[in-house]
Amino acid sequence: MRGLAGHGFGGGGLGDRRATTTLRRARARGGAGNDTTGARPGGGARNAARARLPGPARPDPSAARDPPSRLHEIHPIADDKRRAVLDALARIEREHDVRVVYACESGSRGWGFSSPDSDYDARFVYVHRQPWYLAVNERTGPGEPQRDVIELPIEADLDVAGWDLRKALRLVSKSNPTLLEWLRSPIVYRQDEAMAAELHRLAERFYSPVAAWHHYLSLARGTFRSHLGGDSIRTKKYLYVLRPVLACQWIEREDSAPPMAFELLLDRLLPDGPVREAIEELLVRKRRSAEIEAGPRVPALSDFLAAQLERMQAQPPQLKPGQGRGDELDEFFRAALRQEW
Repeated sequence: MRGLAGHGFGGGGLGDRRATTTLRRARARGGAGNDTTGARPGGGARNAARARLPGPARPDPSAARDPPSRLHEIHPIADDKRRAVLDALARIEREHDVRVVYACESGSRGWGFSSPDSDYDARFVYVHRQPWYLAVNERTGPGEPQRDVIELPIEADLDVAGWDLRKALRLVSKSNPTLLEWLRSPIVYRQDEAMAAELHRLAERFYSPVAAWHHYLSLARGTFRSHLGGDSIRTKKYLYVLRPVLACQWIEREDSAPPMAFELLLDRLLPDGPVREAIEELLVRKRRSAEIEAGPRVPALSDFLAAQLERMQAQPPQLKPGQGRGDELDEFFRAALRQEW
C-alpha cells in the first residue's frame, strides 16, 4: 500500500451486552443524537494535496496512557479475542472491498469497568474505493441499497461494527460524542497512523463543549431516573451515571473532550476522598462479578450524583460551540479517496 504524501497519509493498516441485536442496530442508524457511547454504530494527484501536513498534536490530558500492566488490568482484552477482532477486520476488508483506517474497543472494556462476561465491542472506521462514492444509484451491490455501516452478526461475546469514513466525518462535524470517544479509546486494534492523526485533529477542531455537555447530562439524568431509585441497584448502573456526570465536570474544567477511559476522569476529578473510595469499591465488585449483579444502595454515590445533577440542571455552564469548517472535512475526505491501496 502506498500512501498519499500530500495529506500526510502513510501506508499500513489502520459494555454492557445489549438486550437485543435490534436495539443495537436501531442505535447504529441514529445520528449524533442517538447515542450511548458504547453503542453499535448502526450502522497519482499527490502534488495537489501537498499544501498541508498534519502538525504535531497538542498535548491532550485525556490521551494519557497507563503502563501496559495496569492497562491490561483495567481494560482486559484476551489474546484470542484480539486475534478474532483482527481476523474479522481482515475478512471485512476482503468481502466488502474496503480499507479499515481505525479500529478500537468501545463499551465497558474501553471505559475500564468490564465484568468477566462483558462483550467485546470492536468499532471501526473504513473507507471504500473512490468509485463506490460516485455511483449514480448508490448501490452496494446488485439489488443492494448503499449503506454507510458494516456490522457483523454478534457471535457469543464478540460484536464488530463500523462506520464509513464519510458518515464518520459527518458525525465529526456534529461533534458526535461516540466518535470522539472512539478516537480516545485506550485499546486500539489497528490504525493508519497518519489518517488517525488527522481524524484526531479534525475532531478537536469540531469539538463542541456545549453539545457534549448536554449529551452527557442527558445520559446521566436518564439512567439516574430509571435505575438509581431503589434500595437494590445494579452495579453497572452506578457507573453508567458516574461516567457521564464526570464527563460533564471534565467539559466544565478542561479544553479537551472527555476521555473514554474512566480512570482518567477519576484521577483528574476525584483523586481522593470518600466518593472516590466508594467508586473504587464499586469497580472492584464490577470487575469481579457478572453483568447483572446488583447490590445495596451506596449513599455516598447516590448523594453525590443527585447533588451534581441538581447543580448542573440549575446552573448550566456557558460553553462554546465547535469551530471547524466544512471544507476541512471535504479536503480530508477527497485526499483519502485519492490514496492508493
